[in-house]
Amino acid sequence: MLPERGGMKSMTELENKTQAERAVLVGLSCPSFTTQQDADERTMDELRALAETAGAEAVAMTLQRRPAPDARTFIGEGKAEEVRQLAEANEATLVLFDNELSPSQTRNLEELTKCTVLDRSALILDIFAQRARTGEGKLQVELAQYQYILPRLAGMWTHLVRQTAGGGKSPIGTRGPGETQLETDRRHIRKRIDKLKAELEQVRQVRAVQRRQRKKTEMPLVAIVGYTNAGKSTLLNQLTGAGIEANDRLFDTLDPTTRKKRISDTQEILLSDTVGFIRKLPHHLVSAFKATLEELAYADLLLHVVDVSDEDWRIQAETVEGVIAQLGAQEIPRLMVYNKADKCAPEALPFFRPDEGVAISAKTGEGMEALLTAIEHALGRGKHRVKLMIPYADGAVLDMLHREAQIEATDYAAEGTLIEAIVDDKTYGRVADYLVEE
Repeated sequence: MLPERGGMKSMTELENKTQAERAVLVGLSCPSFTTQQDADERTMDELRALAETAGAEAVAMTLQRRPAPDARTFIGEGKAEEVRQLAEANEATLVLFDNELSPSQTRNLEELTKCTVLDRSALILDIFAQRARTGEGKLQVELAQYQYILPRLAGMWTHLVRQTAGGGKSPIGTRGPGETQLETDRRHIRKRIDKLKAELEQVRQVRAVQRRQRKKTEMPLVAIVGYTNAGKSTLLNQLTGAGIEANDRLFDTLDPTTRKKRISDTQEILLSDTVGFIRKLPHHLVSAFKATLEELAYADLLLHVVDVSDEDWRIQAETVEGVIAQLGAQEIPRLMVYNKADKCAPEALPFFRPDEGVAISAKTGEGMEALLTAIEHALGRGKHRVKLMIPYADGAVLDMLHREAQIEATDYAAEGTLIEAIVDDKTYGRVADYLVEE
């Protein structure tokens, strides 16, 4: 039986309550912290949005600055008492930290504040648990949750008697041959993690087969990436009519959606939506979602969607680029898509040249034609629809076309094979001598 951790309360419970749970937001800023560890006004605003996404209402916020975190309570007992009073005054039962806490710190803070305490990672995990709809998504969330819990088990169990061997007091039913309950739980979780990884490996193998089939049809994959709530799902809906629910909240898309889109008379693509990224995204989340996110490394083009109406869009774009590099997809060509440009005055958009990106509004449809043209240009293929007569003696040319062109029709004549195909500029130059018409 696994230990119950107060801080891991399911946010689904919050949704089921008639009234949203009231929360106090807490952040700590220290000179010794890295950017990933530190809290500031921007990340606290993001924490508020995360709380609302989870179904909680942020009723108070406090950001503390100190030379170093307190080993026992992270923010110090004086500040913890202040948070307790703040929660009591606002009738809050939940305290959300923008930083990552150790299990012992979480437990000590819960004792001092008399509230449930969640750190940023636990909050994001609960949101992901809410958002997962497909079997694959649920597997990935469960794996991430177990990877989060495993190194924290020791801290979760300190309030119980660990040794279950004879001698000393132990809970009834837990006395055994000498293995501690902590060791039992670790073994159980590791077995579950191995099983989940095996199931997700099967998902990856299915995706590998799909990629090989896509390669045979010469249909490029264009993956939409970006910061959470940048407008990726709205863009996919606008381009393909996918009908994905697109709300103004963080992590609204967790399960990827792929649709076909004809961008010109000579080019059809697969357009895929992905989960949004965020600052201080827990590493185990990226690891658990590898089966989904590794699609980025196999994409022919990345559309990096940026919400230019957000004053922090540059920081958000850097965050996304960092995760792309972490996934090994930094070499994939990408096209910058500056979304929500309708919310900005034209003179406020001097930050890019037309050859560096496209300004659009996914909501209104503004800039869609320019975007499709830019995608076709960035892919650099599918430029020529041709009819070719390949003599039977030139079988190597026919083999090359089957590898590198999109064959639309094949017919046979006395003098050779008649091919109708779509070819890129490079292939066009190699088959120009066989042109019947273009």
